[in-house]
Amino acid sequence: MSSELMEALRQLAREKNIDEYEILDRLEQQLAATYRRILDLENDTRVTIDRETGSIYVYELIPIGGTEEEPEFEEKDITPADVSRIAAQAAKNVIMTSIREAEREKIYEEYSDRVGESVTGTVQQSDSRYTLIKLREGVEALLPPTEQPPNERYDHNQRIKAYIIEVRKTSTEPSIVVSRTHPGLIRRLFELEVPEIYDGIVEIKSVAREPGLRSKVAVSSRESGLDPVGACVGPKGSRVRMVVSELRGERIDVIPWAEDPSTYVANSISPAKVTTALIDENNHIATVIVPEDQLSLAIGKEGQNARLAAKLTGWRIDIKSQAQAAEAGITTHAPGTESGIEEETDGRCVAVTSSGLRCRNKARPGSVYCGVHEKEGTET
Repeated sequence: MSSELMEALRQLAREKNIDEYEILDRLEQQLAATYRRILDLENDTRVTIDRETGSIYVYELIPIGGTEEEPEFEEKDITPADVSRIAAQAAKNVIMTSIREAEREKIYEEYSDRVGESVTGTVQQSDSRYTLIKLREGVEALLPPTEQPPNERYDHNQRIKAYIIEVRKTSTEPSIVVSRTHPGLIRRLFELEVPEIYDGIVEIKSVAREPGLRSKVAVSSRESGLDPVGACVGPKGSRVRMVVSELRGERIDVIPWAEDPSTYVANSISPAKVTTALIDENNHIATVIVPEDQLSLAIGKEGQNARLAAKLTGWRIDIKSQAQAAEAGITTHAPGTESGIEEETDGRCVAVTSSGLRCRNKARPGSVYCGVHEKEGTET
């Protein structure tokens, strides 16, 4: 190798952020194996490259004694006349390999720090085995079937958002695994749509999902007077509608978080009206009592509403109608008492209309609903 080739190598190493000495070490090892094969030698070889001039020297390592643990060798100079020609091709291979490895390491370092973030990409390939999403040129993510909502199908070149759940090294390219079912995706989507969440004024306390079907999101405000539910829903439901659209129509209930467990559990049963939520701290069970006409709504289709409420709050929830509670000998408390439902902190009805807009009426005393929604007990 000439000094000009050495300078070109150094320039390339700087551009690709690769250690030039590491490249030269690899080149010496590859040339040693190459010359041993070409010259058909029984002994090992060693190659040195002058770091300044680029001159290459090939030595045969001839055993002269020592021990098995520490053998001694005599170096015999066997440098061929055409050493530079072979070295140039070997250098090209080593440099290209080093560049590919450096780029793989760069991608791994970039995306391993982004686990827990959302990314936007373009669907490249989708079948029953996996879906490949192009994040940018030379970077693809894997969306496994287990991380896909059952109602979603993906078309070629379709843009979608996903949540990074894992980045691991492989023998070829870094494997970036993303999800469309993870609850964290909803958090990130709301961060994108709700400035108050991004700025930390409104906090998402908990998320419960049945991907593709329905989710519940509990939110609170760090600023008194700011309605966290209204901030997330947005003007005329515009903000929550954008999240629902990205999730292909998945229904989202945004409910106010409360420090008091009975109030929080009662809120989580929305849109059903709750008479009383009784808390058993020792067994971590919440018994929720609802009017007769609210029982099916509180439980939800195939138990979905109750199941999501339990996931959201972390409480085991037992829902009973007032008649069932009476038969079981459960004594209910008047609304507003210690074990009943406390009036919501902002005093507004928590019902959300079909347009995604939270009701602006004042809640009735001892209830989280206004007169209209208390009678209906459902979304309008």
